[in-house]
Amino acid sequence: MAATPLTFPTSLHRRPRPVTASVSERPSPPSLPSTKDQTRPKLPIRKIPGDHGIPLIGPFRDRNDYFYNQGRDEFFKSRILKHRSTVYRTNLPPGPFIAQNPRVVTLLDGKSFPVLFDVSKVEKKDLFTGTFMPSTELTGGYRMLSYLDPSEPNHGKLKQLMFFHLKSRRENVIPEFRSAYSEMFDSLEKEIASKGKASFGLANDQAAFNFLARSLYGAKPAESKLGLDGPKLIGKWVLFQLAPLLVLGLPKLVEDLVIHTFRLPPFLVKKDYRLLYDFFYANSGFVLEEAERLGISREEACHNLLFATCFNSFGGMKIFFPNMMKWIGRAGVGIHTRLAGEIRSAYRESGGEVTMAAMERMPLMKSVVYECFRIEPPVPLQYGKAKRDMVIESHDAAFEVKEGEMLFGYQPLATKDPRIFERAEEFVAGRFLGEEGEKLLKHVLWSNGPEDESPTVGNKQCVGKDFVVLVARLLVVELFLRYDSFDIQVGASPLGAAVTLTSLKKATF
Repeated sequence: MAATPLTFPTSLHRRPRPVTASVSERPSPPSLPSTKDQTRPKLPIRKIPGDHGIPLIGPFRDRNDYFYNQGRDEFFKSRILKHRSTVYRTNLPPGPFIAQNPRVVTLLDGKSFPVLFDVSKVEKKDLFTGTFMPSTELTGGYRMLSYLDPSEPNHGKLKQLMFFHLKSRRENVIPEFRSAYSEMFDSLEKEIASKGKASFGLANDQAAFNFLARSLYGAKPAESKLGLDGPKLIGKWVLFQLAPLLVLGLPKLVEDLVIHTFRLPPFLVKKDYRLLYDFFYANSGFVLEEAERLGISREEACHNLLFATCFNSFGGMKIFFPNMMKWIGRAGVGIHTRLAGEIRSAYRESGGEVTMAAMERMPLMKSVVYECFRIEPPVPLQYGKAKRDMVIESHDAAFEVKEGEMLFGYQPLATKDPRIFERAEEFVAGRFLGEEGEKLLKHVLWSNGPEDESPTVGNKQCVGKDFVVLVARLLVVELFLRYDSFDIQVGASPLGAAVTLTSLKKATF
């Protein structure tokens, strides 16, 4: 989901141009460190505060606080206050009996967090989901690209294959997205007209899977054995991988025993996974040929394509698109009107076509998308294991970390660091406008790397980083080409937000 980690559209791959526009709510830029700060005295070395408690008891206690007593955000924030430090020791779920070692050093500010991206300092082997790794029985017996460290031979080969795939199909992305999401909005309008409301999440799931299948594979799921069941099968398969990290709303004792203490048996989704695998194998011929040329078996390549498409890409759209609708919906009619005016003007100037060049002339739209990534990153948890003894700095102190220690970062706290972002907890649509706004992009960290850097075969930044930015922009463009404004209701969901649309106000200008 990320990791969800390119020479996709060139205008996304190059260094970002300043996002400029005239909007009244543009924030005052925060004061950033000057070159003089680089010569400041070294920060004092402080012992890492916190502890892991008594074996078994400590991890169980922390797990209950994380899931039930406090909730995830308060779990981290309360310990920051307790220890007076954004760097401290704790246990993270799932703990016993799924994860042998739940002990981590947390990095919860924008200064310490980026060490998790530096593969010269941290190892990423089998850490995609943190202190435990789902069974490879769920992925055909193979460790997927997301779980490989760049030092492993297959990492470079598989990442190169993913670059090839995205580049080969890039011309299909915009037309297939507009087709799939036009169908989605048509269906949502009908449902609102008949019922007074419509679930954005359910409609988005189907549209996202249709779009990915059509754009990346030239396939139509509805005409295959999958029919309309693709999103449901993926959801079930992902649940078996992420259940130890989720709250599903079951009675506490039942949930903690069934999904947080023991693994769900993979055989229960074997047939579902086979249906998905057969669909991707039948429609991936040209990519599988390239895999063989790179020295990867067709079978391993297909399992990786399925994972990248269903877990990373589909999972990202499933989580991030409702979150975007939530934040943009809450931004209000004023921002909606500005977005609609900007998007429609650029659309007219491009001859009634949605193109990369047209979207470059939509600075407020681009800033809004970056702000959605900043305020609620789609993959909130990052992990890395220290490759050697080192010193990690927060804003206020330095901490000695030993080789082999597990480092953990909760991304939403790093990207809402008040020492970096003014009004950090607020959604500010124009935050990334202009030269000063562009400077802040290095602190937007959603893709397992900073926004102003690009994925390579030698790092762990999301292969589809530029692809995800593109489709997020396309959603906003499609939304405001069709509608002046919209109203929502927001509820809780195990993954992201549960967004219900209560009105879609059609374009009047």
